[in-house]
Amino acid sequence: MDIDAAIAHIPRLRRYARALMGDAARADDLVQDTLERACQKWAQWRPPDAASADQVQAALRGWLLTLMHNLFANQWRQAAHQRTVGWDETLASGHDPTPDMGLRLDLERALTLLAPQAREVLLLVGMEQYSYAETARMLDIPIGTVMSRLARAREQLRRLMEGETPPRASLKAVK
Repeated sequence: MDIDAAIAHIPRLRRYARALMGDAARADDLVQDTLERACQKWAQWRPPDAASADQVQAALRGWLLTLMHNLFANQWRQAAHQRTVGWDETLASGHDPTPDMGLRLDLERALTLLAPQAREVLLLVGMEQYSYAETARMLDIPIGTVMSRLARAREQLRRLMEGETPPRASLKAVK
């Protein structure tokens, strides 16, 4: 098997990245970074022993999503260190671009308001249809953590979709 096998997974990687990032351009960058990392680390990937072609593809998809998760987590941590008080003026100031419309938050905006860890679990289990065990393996966390993050994410998403205002994040200045 060669790196060309990863090409079949690009649509799924893009879908997951778009939901994770909430922005098409940043999502495409994340997919590209993931594929670059896969090319660099290709020698480290081992397909399961005595596996069918479908099982090999599923394992490859899981490996690629794990790479994507790790890249996303690293980028998120870097951004957290670089944020300043004026970081996101629309969220920090409580600015609502649709004050008179009274519309509920749409799903895409609600997803972007979830914590990245909650959004990852929700997307892997809900959108990508991975089991709790597969999700735990990809994110390198215990199954119990997957279940608790998923429950909290679903509850927060439900409240956001019902129009509840998200809690304001306390921002601290970084020197």
